[in-house]
Amino acid sequence: MKSKYFLTADDVKLIIKSSELYSLNKNLNVAISVVDDGGHLLGMLRLDGAPAISSHISLAKAKTSALGRRESLVYEEIINSGRYSFLSAPIIEGMLEGGVPIIIENNIIGAVGVSGAKSNEDADIARAGIDSLIAV
Repeated sequence: MKSKYFLTADDVKLIIKSSELYSLNKNLNVAISVVDDGGHLLGMLRLDGAPAISSHISLAKAKTSALGRRESLVYEEIINSGRYSFLSAPIIEGMLEGGVPIIIENNIIGAVGVSGAKSNEDADIARAGIDSLIAV
């Protein structure tokens, strides 16, 4: 039998709080979603001033990253390189930069998705939350 790492409620709170602080320091109004390795929502925060649609987009980015086991940016690059048929891939919807997997000892245990700023800023916010978890 194998053991499996998983995100606890405290882990999710830490990721969201750290991502929120990073966003506020940069004056960015975003939505932050944390999912488990199956893409199931564990926690979400939409900062004041973030567009309502950013909640849906952040969750889609997080799910895409968790299920695909890679940053959602990879899918955006595939599509931008001309492989438009990839838009028909089942289940994954957030094929935009801003979804980042949470990797612990080479295991994908979930992902963070962020939406509301520039895509590269979304990814930086997600990484800030993940980095706080890894630093503990």
